[in-house]
Amino acid sequence: MSDAEPKKPRLRKPRFATDADIEIPGAYGPADLPPALDAALGTAGSYPFTRGVQPTMYRGQLWTMRQYAGFGTAAESNRRYKYLLAQGGKGLSVAFDLPTQMGRDSDHPMAQGEVGRVGVAIDSLDDMRVLFDGIPLADVSTSMTINSTAATLLALYIAVGEDQGVPAAELRGTIQNDILKEYIARGTYIYPPRGSMRIITDIFTYCSQHVPQWNTVSISGYHIREAGADAVQEVAFTLADGIAYVEAALAAGLDVDDFGPRLSFFFNGHNNFLEEVAKFRAARKMWARIMRDQFHAKNPKSQMLRFHTQTAGVTLQAQQPMVNVARVTIQALAAVMGGTQSLHTNSFDEALGLPTEEAATIALRTQQVIAHESGVADFVDPFAGSYAVEALTAEIEKRATAYLEQIAQMGGTIAALEAGFQQREIERRAYEHQRAVEKKQRIVVGVNDFVASEDISPPVAVVDPALERDQVARVRATRARRSAAEHQRAITALADAAAGADNLMPAIVGAVKALATVGEIADVLRTAFGEYQPVRTV
Repeated sequence: MSDAEPKKPRLRKPRFATDADIEIPGAYGPADLPPALDAALGTAGSYPFTRGVQPTMYRGQLWTMRQYAGFGTAAESNRRYKYLLAQGGKGLSVAFDLPTQMGRDSDHPMAQGEVGRVGVAIDSLDDMRVLFDGIPLADVSTSMTINSTAATLLALYIAVGEDQGVPAAELRGTIQNDILKEYIARGTYIYPPRGSMRIITDIFTYCSQHVPQWNTVSISGYHIREAGADAVQEVAFTLADGIAYVEAALAAGLDVDDFGPRLSFFFNGHNNFLEEVAKFRAARKMWARIMRDQFHAKNPKSQMLRFHTQTAGVTLQAQQPMVNVARVTIQALAAVMGGTQSLHTNSFDEALGLPTEEAATIALRTQQVIAHESGVADFVDPFAGSYAVEALTAEIEKRATAYLEQIAQMGGTIAALEAGFQQREIERRAYEHQRAVEKKQRIVVGVNDFVASEDISPPVAVVDPALERDQVARVRATRARRSAAEHQRAITALADAAAGADNLMPAIVGAVKALATVGEIADVLRTAFGEYQPVRTV
């Protein structure tokens, strides 16, 4: 080597890349910025909303601090909701158990051992009344993470609102109602895609007329990411699902600006901080363009991508669980810097079991510290113009758009998932990630490096097995006391609507008021639409 040649710097690893395998060149500069950046960015609160959906963002109002909770019986969950609200939470986010998600009553043989385990068991209007007892639905925004049985849970919520004297038109909240991602990534589906899409578009129509403040779908990238997708795939597959919902609603005769403002999204907050900030910004920009140019939405609110974020459950580790507090903080901060409208922070003990009250409180306090002590909420899109973030935003947009074009060429989202395309792509990335962890190319603190000689596990919340017996007794008591004639009329009306072309929602609302159970309503729709059999991806 001659004296004139510069010495090659020593680097701590041979290649630097984000979690989505976007290579990081080092020091970004002006040449890395997209062309005509200022014009492409716009300002916060204006098209294409890259910088945020409100001109003042959190200077006007902080994001909604939700804590996702639900376990055991409705009474147990009701106590946790009141506790979280008393600690400063501003919205409820309801977790349902697997039988409720899959349309099986608590006394169904397939429900045995799962009642109340990963969420609250809801079988009928009796349970829903207990779940929201003493919680004023006129004042609280409620998010319900429910998909296949979303129409039934929304109907139950409407009925409880009526009990409290709150008209459906005044109810505020969200049902996830995103069945497409269930086929792609999560698995709590019941009916085939086309039957499920009919239910969803019926919800769109009904709510546009009767529950106008309700977000009728939360198009979810969260579970896509939890299944192993990277940030690019999360954006691409989520927006592809959104396109499919808009197309279905238009085919049902709805105007895009009638339902567009009530669409919302649900994203994952992951560890790679700058990539996550860029991901949220890219998703907003892409959705604005899709709604304006592809679907000709004229209302700016139809073009806005409004989203909820939950920190990444898949990143939480059972080893050294208190380290999860640091992970959750980084993920929550990325969501705030990326412009989220609401946020749930996971509890540090979730890799071990249901969150304890102490862990749930620390998770909520994490948001409150970010909001009130960090100072970041005083800035509107603080990363605008950052060489690194703007370059990452553009690259994520480019790669996600290529995925959308590929899905369109396959005939759209439903055709692609029926062929197993999204599933295979996610499985590939999940495998690559796991191999990188095993080879220590990707460090997970406490798991494959910085391992403690002895882990001290915190106390873990458990569900008392007696709760399942109590819930089984409750659903049987409900069936015994209801009017058989009213119940049969309601079930027949629902079966007739499902066999024809009438909107299903009025019949479902009638059924829940007649004390039909979640499982009975699902069984009527199973008869009408059949049950989905998943595609093999290998």
